Amino acid sequence: MGAADREYEYRNSRRRGRFSLGQPGNALVALVTLNIIFFLLILTVNLFSLYVSQGKGPDGHSFSALQLFVLPASLTEFIKTPWTILTFMFSHGGGDIFPMLLNMLSSMLWIWMFGFILQDLSGNNFIFPVYIYGSLAGAVLFIAAAHFIPALQNHMELYFLGGSTCGTIALAVAVTSINHDYRIFRHLGRGIPVWVLTVAYLFITLLDLVGSYSPYPFSFIAAALAGYVFVYYLKRGKDGSIWMSNVYDKVNNLFTPGKKATSFSVKEKIFYNRGHREPYKKTAIITQKRVDEILDKINQRGYDYLTEEEKTILKKAAEEDNF
Repeated sequence: MGAADREYEYRNSRRRGRFSLGQPGNALVALVTLNIIFFLLILTVNLFSLYVSQGKGPDGHSFSALQLFVLPASLTEFIKTPWTILTFMFSHGGGDIFPMLLNMLSSMLWIWMFGFILQDLSGNNFIFPVYIYGSLAGAVLFIAAAHFIPALQNHMELYFLGGSTCGTIALAVAVTSINHDYRIFRHLGRGIPVWVLTVAYLFITLLDLVGSYSPYPFSFIAAALAGYVFVYYLKRGKDGSIWMSNVYDKVNNLFTPGKKATSFSVKEKIFYNRGHREPYKKTAIITQKRVDEILDKINQRGYDYLTEEEKTILKKAAEEDNF
């Protein structure tokens, strides 16, 4: 067994039996958490409103907090609530509590499924960008369809876009575009290809719209195109996530005490640019976190992509029996 195989086996043995939404502290966990926070906020306000409205007679009515966060199809209404272009993609709720809880649970499971696969295929930086691009593309076509399709114009005030569906569709199409033969549940025969999972999700999503004529299918089509286009340009060296990832990192660092943005040190700027001379020899500090990062890199790209420093760290860690 080679070094790469031993490291891969160690990585799997360490993580076997551990359940998580992805790599600790990453964007996938943040995305799911953000959806849950909005859901709990809307649910709490609705329950409070229902409690206050009790005993007010037939004229009493409860307030729905969801209407403050979902995106209206009418531009006139949207101008009154412009923040909904961002909040709608995290907003679930409405209706009876039990069906609402089931819908929220299923939505988070789909996000986790496709988000985890995307993370495994291409790392952590694409989760939020793909989700947001898909949601925004769906919002644009949702409003456009309501305004330009004659059959929808008369009922425009009835349509509101909310929830994670558009973002999840973009994630699903993105992972399928990257590697349609990626397999899950590999303990079941050869596993299930991700394209089958994507088709199943799209079928279930569109099944709810059978018999109705609305702008929602147009938003789903736009979201799917956004996921595909993102990967299309990514494969050609154009990464649409860079600026968004930078913003996310800066915001995330604000809530992480002691964590600073990655930058070159004074030593690197001054000394390493002077010919081929090295003023000192760096000695890497071996930590479990650093070893885990290198093992993740091996899993995603292969042992041959490691730098000499990373190979040295693994060798020293093996010799010292640190892992």
